[in-house]
Amino acid sequence: MSMPGPAAARPFGVQMPTWPARAPRQAAAPAQIAPDLAHALRAAGLRDGAALSFHHHFRNGDGVLNIALDAAATLGVADLTVMPSSVFPVHGPLAGHIARGTVGGLRTAYVAGPVAKGLGKLARPAVLTTHGGRARDVEAGRATPDIAIIAAAMADRAGNLTGLAGDQAFGPMGYAQPDAAHARHVIAVTDCLVDGLPVPASIPGTQVDQIVVQDRIGAAAEIVSGTTLITQEVQGQHIADMAARLIAASGAMRPGFNFQTGAGGVSLAVAARLGTLMAESGVTGGFACGGITAPLVALHRAGLFARLRDVQCFDLAGVESLARDAGHTAMSASEYAHPDRADAVVNALDAVILGAAEVDLDFNVNVTTGSDGRILGGSGGHADCAAGAGLCIIVTRATARGMSRIVDRVACRTTPGRDVDAVVTERGVAVNPARPELAERARAADLPVTTLDEMRAGLPKPVATAAEGPVTALCEYRDGSVIDVIRGYDGR
Repeated sequence: MSMPGPAAARPFGVQMPTWPARAPRQAAAPAQIAPDLAHALRAAGLRDGAALSFHHHFRNGDGVLNIALDAAATLGVADLTVMPSSVFPVHGPLAGHIARGTVGGLRTAYVAGPVAKGLGKLARPAVLTTHGGRARDVEAGRATPDIAIIAAAMADRAGNLTGLAGDQAFGPMGYAQPDAAHARHVIAVTDCLVDGLPVPASIPGTQVDQIVVQDRIGAAAEIVSGTTLITQEVQGQHIADMAARLIAASGAMRPGFNFQTGAGGVSLAVAARLGTLMAESGVTGGFACGGITAPLVALHRAGLFARLRDVQCFDLAGVESLARDAGHTAMSASEYAHPDRADAVVNALDAVILGAAEVDLDFNVNVTTGSDGRILGGSGGHADCAAGAGLCIIVTRATARGMSRIVDRVACRTTPGRDVDAVVTERGVAVNPARPELAERARAADLPVTTLDEMRAGLPKPVATAAEGPVTALCEYRDGSVIDVIRGYDGR
């Protein structure tokens, strides 16, 4: 597998090559049941320097990454590159494997918790991708895992896998599907092995080489980690109302329009308020997509969106809906956000609501670090959706811990300002100067249009922390170019 390092970094905006997708692979023989993960890894040919991938559909309830790396460590291997689609606090033991040298590289779209604090101990800089960029890299061979280790809520003896059945059903397997189709070797891990699946397979047995049965692979209830409830706080509701009205004023809210929002409390409040405006206007949308939550399920069941398109579920209401509703369908990470696919779902979005840790005066958005350089997460699908959607609105409170979230320059650029159309805070609506017609429509709708500079007036500015020391992580834009770097972060 090819991993870019600092010498390979290209400045953001330089034309990057396209990497054509390769044909999906098939297992050389029917899936075999291995006695445990150590035996399966040995049979897969695990070696020093190998790349192992994982998916994050269990989010903070995942148990597979930790047990797999513990098994790898017992085999004495070193300098592994780990490629989870996201890393959560539950994956804290990974920091120990990094410190001991079992793991030397990390490639992921999101990293939070103890692992974020330990990135400086990696043998080489971590690479923070987008969800779409990761899918493209896996499919095209730019960064393809040697061994994909895939948690399945249920598997049958032929190797067919699903996340929609079993005691710990978690929903779609969208982030695991590119890995299953292109990794050199695939190991499925399940706590529910049956003779035949009761539902269609998310991943076919023809792509699975081995099956390992564990007592427990995760806790589906923990996929709701983070804020997945509509905010009831007055300030948040005010932001949501302005954002929903801006969508309506923009002209995007028309019959058949497609929409995505995140799982934060304010973002979900936008969805709820938008549903009210749609009902009042008699507008029915085409699809809502992304990480599906109960509020989006409610809009679909009310007939306001004809379909839900789902790459992962953010709560158990989403899991139940996907299992029972023909209008709620799963998609792979590649279908969702592959940057070289014209038919990627993000390109069909008419409007998207995204959050921010910081926004600068050029509309660049940071969801990767705090102003102090502390790693908070990563792009995930943020940059993918901002680039694809016809209207990208950032919703955030103007302050955090008493300091302005509107800054001169973001500490880390996650999503470029060219892809952001407006920022909405409790202080009003700031429209990107590149969209003067949107500003005119917003004023005509009696929205309080302002500028980012005016929005932060009177608010204390955060004290910027100088970026010093070696590069800890490369932040890739969805096309593979390096949009920013993180330096010297030591977990303070």
